[in-house]
Amino acid sequence: MSAFFAWLSQLPPLAQVPIVIVVFAVVVAAILFFVEIAPRPGKLYTGIRLAVCVLTPLLILTLAGSYPIAIVAAAVLGGVFFLIDYRGRKGAGYLFQLVGFLTPALLLLAIGLVIPTIQTTVQAFQNSRGTEFIGFDNFIWIFTQPANVRIVVNTIVWVLFVPTVSTVAGLAYAVFIDKSRGEKYFKILVFMPMAISLVGASIIWRFVYTARPADQEQIGLLNAIVVAFGGQPVDFLAVSPWNTLFLIVILIWVQTGFAMVVLSAAIKGVPAEQMEAALLDGTNPWQQFVNVTVPGIRSALVVVLTTISIVSLKVFDIVRTTTAGSNETSVIANEMYTQFKNFEQGRSAAFALILFILVLPIVVYNARQIKKQREIR
Repeated sequence: MSAFFAWLSQLPPLAQVPIVIVVFAVVVAAILFFVEIAPRPGKLYTGIRLAVCVLTPLLILTLAGSYPIAIVAAAVLGGVFFLIDYRGRKGAGYLFQLVGFLTPALLLLAIGLVIPTIQTTVQAFQNSRGTEFIGFDNFIWIFTQPANVRIVVNTIVWVLFVPTVSTVAGLAYAVFIDKSRGEKYFKILVFMPMAISLVGASIIWRFVYTARPADQEQIGLLNAIVVAFGGQPVDFLAVSPWNTLFLIVILIWVQTGFAMVVLSAAIKGVPAEQMEAALLDGTNPWQQFVNVTVPGIRSALVVVLTTISIVSLKVFDIVRTTTAGSNETSVIANEMYTQFKNFEQGRSAAFALILFILVLPIVVYNARQIKKQREIR
């Protein structure tokens, strides 16, 4: 494989494009073959499978020049096609179609998630160079340093405030904007921050929080208002612990639009018959909202809360862009990057493992709630 890419890199760019397209087409054809053609019953398809069993090892032998590799490939193909042929005589070969479709996703999942998780877990119990097993020393260092404890506490504060405020604000917008005049325009305005990257949103709010000396013109919106009313400029991003709350406002501003869109769609899905029945029972709007609307959108509320909670746990862009973790504003994801940049791989992996442990219960809870909803349906 490396020899192929080395040969490909030596070709002109215009020659590389058709070769890559041809290779991609061959891979797609191979997948379609295993999914669609290989499981089919009949003498014709049996002959095709036999030809593939013979020609593939010959092709591998020609390309690799290794008899052992060709023999192993022939044995594997022979066993696989024997099972496929056996299944093909009994039915459509659903098992092999399932494997054919799932294999690419499983490979990507293993390469992008499972293997890195295992590697990170191992590194969390090693020294900075990854050459020596040191047990729980990295975790002891994290939970015995006041600065690190503050980092963990900051992360928990993010998780407590952002999902709660974003969901409540998004639900309020969804209820009051729904069926109002200009509904789509109001929703566009609320949802618009979601179209901005977290880095972009952080830069915008950094200008809002910017403070200049009292004898200079204020370019920050908040300080311009403070000075206009006769106050003194305040460095909002330097005043601890309030600076963490000022950063939390940025993520709330972004995630409220997401909560509003999801919850608005869920509210529109509440059966009108239930609302009419509640109205006939003499309930007021607040009772209808609490006893009919909220239970009807419970699954959407769970999805919104858990999704925003995970985003809050992993928050990195906002902290890195605005304060870089200074003035006691750092969180676990930011400190994980900082330790990695300082060549402390063991400590960085320990922070990553703590973050994974914090995220895992939320993911499990979300999956269980989705399962319960399917059982109810």
